[in-house]
Amino acid sequence: MIPDTRQDMGVSDLLRFERVSKTFGRLKVLSEVNLAVRKGEVVCIIGPSGAGKSTLLRCVNYLETIDSGTIFFEGKPVYRYYVGDQVVIDSERRVEAIRTQIGMVFQSFNLFPHMTAIGNVIEAPIHVLREPVQRVRERAIALLEKVGLAEKADAFPHQLSGGQQQRVAIARALAMNPRLMLFDEATSALDPELVGEVLRVMRQLATEGMTMLVVTHEMAFARDVADRVVFMADGTVVEEATPEVIFSSPRNPRTQQFLQTILERNGRG
Repeated sequence: MIPDTRQDMGVSDLLRFERVSKTFGRLKVLSEVNLAVRKGEVVCIIGPSGAGKSTLLRCVNYLETIDSGTIFFEGKPVYRYYVGDQVVIDSERRVEAIRTQIGMVFQSFNLFPHMTAIGNVIEAPIHVLREPVQRVRERAIALLEKVGLAEKADAFPHQLSGGQQQRVAIARALAMNPRLMLFDEATSALDPELVGEVLRVMRQLATEGMTMLVVTHEMAFARDVADRVVFMADGTVVEEATPEVIFSSPRNPRTQQFLQTILERNGRG
């Protein structure tokens, strides 16, 4: 059994990593990672570049495969796991079924350039979930309104600012009615003046109870919105606690050093 200080381990976990490891060649990117995300919880992952944060997120929806350990989604092992002493690899059909329940927003917006904003939002529900076009379109309009872009429904990506494109990307992910939202440095490619409009949408999702796993360098967002903050370094979870503990009195020297560096850099800026 994996040690964990939280009560009722697994009862309300939507996502859980148990001793997850991943290598690229000789480079060990993830090493024995144990982490859980409860339903309705916002967990922010912080840490230096090369810590394995983005790789961890990409393993959640099988954009990267793990070498060992187990990922659980809704209490069930997924993708690659053991049954007895036999390794089981999930079928493509099951992988796709799991992915439909997990929305992901990347650093780059990854919108289809030849489709309008609403076209980007309705694409997956219609062609993956096979939902009726009219119902999807109505939901898409509501989602674009939710992210403050109802008037841009017919605009193409090149006609939108970076912040607007990222908000369309969020609406596109939400159109699949996901159980879990992953954000991988969703604001890092944006000009500073555009960051706030994306963070406002993310804050709203958090207040509405969306389960979110967020890799971010926005420390104020992590401090104000997260239920828990996880500090990663060298492919491991070094420390996890409430934002109050992490930002006011971190226990691990690595966490202390990282936050001090961030503070000094922001002070110079």
